[in-house]
Amino acid sequence: MITRTILLFTLGLLLAACGTAVKEVDVTAGWSAEQLYRSAKRHLEKADYTIAIEQYETLESRYPFGKFATQAQLDVAYAYYKYDEPEAAIAATERFIKLNPRHEAVDYAYYLRGLVNFGRGGSILDAVYERDLAEYDKTILQAAFNDFQLLIRKYPKSIYALDARQRIVFLRNEIARADLKIAQYYASRDAWVAAANRAKSILQSYPRTTAIKPALEIQLQAYQQLGLDDLATDTQRIIDLNYSDGS
Repeated sequence: MITRTILLFTLGLLLAACGTAVKEVDVTAGWSAEQLYRSAKRHLEKADYTIAIEQYETLESRYPFGKFATQAQLDVAYAYYKYDEPEAAIAATERFIKLNPRHEAVDYAYYLRGLVNFGRGGSILDAVYERDLAEYDKTILQAAFNDFQLLIRKYPKSIYALDARQRIVFLRNEIARADLKIAQYYASRDAWVAAANRAKSILQSYPRTTAIKPALEIQLQAYQQLGLDDLATDTQRIIDLNYSDGS
């Protein structure tokens, strides 16, 4: 009876071990670098991001040298971006730039880093309603602005430069509006010195943006409330000179 019990117990352990072994079989074992890359790319195109990321990282681990490993370093950054893992995506782009500073696609790495920062700060609520970008953390907007500006400075002839320039114009307006919201908040609390200083900062830092006219209006109101009549008169003159048509 004891012997039979031992045999059954041993058989159970063997079956459990076999089951575990089956689960741990790596279907990519023995694949070449090209096979791994093409499989990962197919999964990326099908939006199977977890599998794509795993296979790109497996490729680089098994075959750390060569064109497929280098391309995997860049593609995994895009996969992380699409999978909404911005920190991992940024880390991957920075690693690619560091390891491949003269690669023909390094301009894309800078551009992708900008896109990642451009898309950060959102939430699941953004799928329900469109949120004002000026309500995002200003540092995120500034990081994206800096990324696109760096791309243009280093690679002005890049195929991504035109889109980067357009995003810079947009981001500059959004950053200015983020500061404008702060100025408006100070004004709503009758913190007129703070409101005037924030408005002045907008006027100096973000000329030719959509925030200029409302910043001037806040500055005018602040000066009036503070009894700074000469400064209020000068501000009113600027408004009249530049916005006489009411625009």
